[in-house]
Amino acid sequence: MKPENEMEALKKENQMLRELLAEWPAAFTYVNPEHELSVSKTKKDGHPVIRALTYEEKQAHTNQRIYLSASETCSFLQTEEFLSDIFDLVAHHIVFIDGSGIITLCNLQAAKDHGVDRDTIIGKHLRELVQIPDEQLLTLETARTGIEFVDREVLDKNYGILNTRILRNSDGTIMRVIGTFYFLNAIKEAEKQAIAGRIAAGIAHEIRNPLTTVRGFLQVLKESADPDTKALFQSVLIPEIDRANKIITDFLSIAKPAEIRSETFKITDFLEVHLGRILKSEALLYGVDVEIVIDPQAREAAILGNKDELLQVFLNLFQNSFQAKKKDPLIIQLTAAVTGDRLQVAFKDNGSGIIPSAIRHIFDPFFSTKDSGTGLGLSVSKKIIENHKGTMSAESDENGTVFYMEFPLVTGKFSS
Repeated sequence: MKPENEMEALKKENQMLRELLAEWPAAFTYVNPEHELSVSKTKKDGHPVIRALTYEEKQAHTNQRIYLSASETCSFLQTEEFLSDIFDLVAHHIVFIDGSGIITLCNLQAAKDHGVDRDTIIGKHLRELVQIPDEQLLTLETARTGIEFVDREVLDKNYGILNTRILRNSDGTIMRVIGTFYFLNAIKEAEKQAIAGRIAAGIAHEIRNPLTTVRGFLQVLKESADPDTKALFQSVLIPEIDRANKIITDFLSIAKPAEIRSETFKITDFLEVHLGRILKSEALLYGVDVEIVIDPQAREAAILGNKDELLQVFLNLFQNSFQAKKKDPLIIQLTAAVTGDRLQVAFKDNGSGIIPSAIRHIFDPFFSTKDSGTGLGLSVSKKIIENHKGTMSAESDENGTVFYMEFPLVTGKFSS
C-alpha cells in the first residue's frame, strides 16, 4: 500500500493529466500494450476515456503508439501551438519533426541551449538546430527507420539522455517524431567543479604549507648570503615560490570561489575611470591603442559587483591581447551596450586570434595556447563573471578575438 499522502498526490496528478488531455484541440488514441490500456478522446465531448485493451487489441499492438484521426491533420497544428506554451516551461529539450526531419515544434530551452532563435528554427531541418551530421541524429533515425529510442545516452558535444516517440496517422504512417533530450551538460560541469574542489583542497594542504616553509627559510638565508647569492634569491628563487603560490591560489578560486563583497556602480564610472585609468597607463607604456565606447543607453546602466575582481578580469584580457599581438600596432576596443535586462561589455582586440580547435577549451583550467602560460587566467576570469551572475564567451578569427561579458542590470543608489 502507498502512503495516504502519496496516493493523494497521484490522484491530483491523474486529474491534472485528464484536464490537460481534455484541452487538446485534436482527437487521438494512445495504446500502451505493456499496461494493457488505451486512452482516447474525441473532439465531440472533449473528455479522455481510459479502458483496458481487448485480447485482439493486445495481439495487434506490440509497441506503444499514438494515433491521430485522418481528419485531424490540420487541427494537429493547433495541438502543437497548444503544447508549445506548455513545453516552454520544461527545463529540457523537446523537439517535434515531421517525417522529413523538418522541425515543427521546438521549446525555448532547446533553442536557448543551441543558441538559436526559436521562431526562426521552426520549419528548418533538425541538423540546423543540433549542428551535427545527419547520421548522428537519433530523432532523424527514428523518422527514417521507425525505431524508437528509450533512455539512450548521448555523448557528443551535447551530453544527456534522449527518448524518441512516434505519432502516427490512422493509416500507420508517421505524422511526427517527438525527441525529448535531458540536457545534462550543466550537471556534468558541476561534477567537474566538485572534482576540482577536492583536488584543490589536496593541493592547498600538500603543497602550499611546504612552500611557505621553504620561502621562510629562503628569506632567512638571503640575509646572510653574499651580494650575488642575495640577488639570486631576490630575483629568481623567492619570486618562483610566489608564482607557485599564485597558481595554487588561482586554482582554489576556480574550485571554491569565495563570497564576493559587492556594491552597485555605474558601468560608465567603472570603464572610464577605474579601469580606463589603469588601461591607458598600460597602453602608454606598451604602445597600445585603447578605445572605450559606451552606448548612450548604457551610460546610466548599473551592475552589482566587486570592482577589484572585475579589474582582475579586464587586466588579464589586456595581458592576453598584448601577448597575442601581431606586428601591427595593437588596438583594443571596449564597448558597453544594454540588451533587454542585461548589460553586455565586449573586449575586442586585433591580435593573432585563437585557432578554432582551441577556442572551445580556453576557459578550461590549465588549458593554454602559450608555452609559458598556466592556463588559469581565463578560467579564473570566467568564474569571477559567473560569481557576478553573469556569462562570459568568446569569438575569434584571424583578425582578432572578442570576449563578451553579460551582467544583470540593477537599479538603486550607485557608488562612484
